Amino acid sequence: MDRTTLRVTRRSIVGGMAALAGLVATGCGRAGTPASQQAAEAPEGAPSPGRTLASEMTVYRDPSCGCCKAWADLASKAGYQVSVVDRPDIDAVKKQYGVPDSLRSCHTAIVGGYAIEGHVPFEHVAKLLETRPAGIKGLAVPGMPRGSPGMEMADGSKDPFEVMAFDGAGRAEPFVA
Repeated sequence: MDRTTLRVTRRSIVGGMAALAGLVATGCGRAGTPASQQAAEAPEGAPSPGRTLASEMTVYRDPSCGCCKAWADLASKAGYQVSVVDRPDIDAVKKQYGVPDSLRSCHTAIVGGYAIEGHVPFEHVAKLLETRPAGIKGLAVPGMPRGSPGMEMADGSKDPFEVMAFDGAGRAEPFVA
């Protein structure tokens, strides 16, 4: 191999590395994905492309409950910065944050100063954080209805459920996103 050929090979390697670095710097992976496809991949209630959601969320769950982790994973995909805390004394957490007994579910999340009880859809959480209605302490989906976020069924079956807003006195009313 003569010296000219070797020099071209080095240049092509350096050029290739520079091109690769440029690809990484521009957004590795999803840079070419259309916004409509990105929105279709995200769970309902996720921030739209170009909109940021910098809310930190702490999800308290019983360590033996798997659906709580599924809901927390969906919250991460929806743009929340999620920390999951295993608490065998989950009822104490619910009491601390004022979740009424009649609205309790398996996990309690805290985001933006609100308690989010159970499998609340993320469009409801987003609306609560955007509108910050007076007097509301949190949102809840009582029980663990099939088909709610984190409780999806392989056969697609769903139970009807309603998202409830509750206040500090434990009064509840439907909350529509």
